[in-house]
Amino acid sequence: MGRGKYRATLLIGAALLALCPTAALAGFELVALGVRGGVEQQNLSAYLIRSDQDTRWLALDAGSLLPGIRQALAKGSLPEATPQQAAPLTPEGYVFRELIAGYFISHGHLDHLAGLLLNAPEDKPRKPIYTTSDTANTLRTHYFNWKSWPNFSDSGNGTRLGTYRIYTPPPGQRFTLADTRMSGVIYPLSHGGGASAMLLIRHGEEAFAYFGDTGADAVERSRHLHAAWEALAPLVQARQLKGIMLESSYADDQPSDRLYGHLTPALLLSELARLATLSGGEEALRGLPVVVTHIKPSLQAGKDVPAEVKQQLDAGNRLGVNFIFMQQGDRLTF
Repeated sequence: MGRGKYRATLLIGAALLALCPTAALAGFELVALGVRGGVEQQNLSAYLIRSDQDTRWLALDAGSLLPGIRQALAKGSLPEATPQQAAPLTPEGYVFRELIAGYFISHGHLDHLAGLLLNAPEDKPRKPIYTTSDTANTLRTHYFNWKSWPNFSDSGNGTRLGTYRIYTPPPGQRFTLADTRMSGVIYPLSHGGGASAMLLIRHGEEAFAYFGDTGADAVERSRHLHAAWEALAPLVQARQLKGIMLESSYADDQPSDRLYGHLTPALLLSELARLATLSGGEEALRGLPVVVTHIKPSLQAGKDVPAEVKQQLDAGNRLGVNFIFMQQGDRLTF
């Protein structure tokens, strides 16, 4: 099957801008609710994904929810949430309560779950949270404990309000993702020596990979990313992998002792080269959509980290991957 199978389109407002001519044959839809890795409280890591046969979404992390939903509505990225359909809720309330079927939380840092915590009092009961046992323990011990926040989960200490049901599927074991036609497999990642995770999403023969925060294997002294590449390589070879979401938190001038478990453009390109090698060679990833996530803005005058990351990735892109830089509220179709 030809490399044209990899396709992505970006919806800005009500218009769908085709990034390649075969985009009409969709597999997954993606909406960005938050794209930054810090500083901007209203724009932290959170995305919605669904298959082209689903009506409800799975949230991929939940750093910023309602601000991102409002941006997506303003851009026309959630046209199904009309005032008539939403009543008696607001359109953003309808998306939040009714259209988000569940959550995948990659790890327990606040920039990936603050929106879930703060909006929990208004969420619909008994929604599933899929995560690792380490992150589940963080949620129960440090957040849902009636000290940091009421216990909106179905386990842990004190009165259990039961808004969320926390599931910890074993790594490598496939499970159904909430009320959707998608399934998932969790793979562990290393994030500054702590735990994070990648979710490999499947719908039929098609796949999509969402990576939480991660450092490079060489820096983390880990083989977690290598194991993830081994899982993805057969999907690349079969042209079933529709896209990857992977971070580049800093530009290349970030000191190595201040990466804190994150990637730079050089490290990201090096890791993708390892995936290409496992997938058959340098040409294997040509055209593959890679959504770059979690860029951390700088408060230093004159320093534009997102622009630097984009320039450095484009300059070093010998693999020919299709780097995509989403803005809050944007919608992509793969």
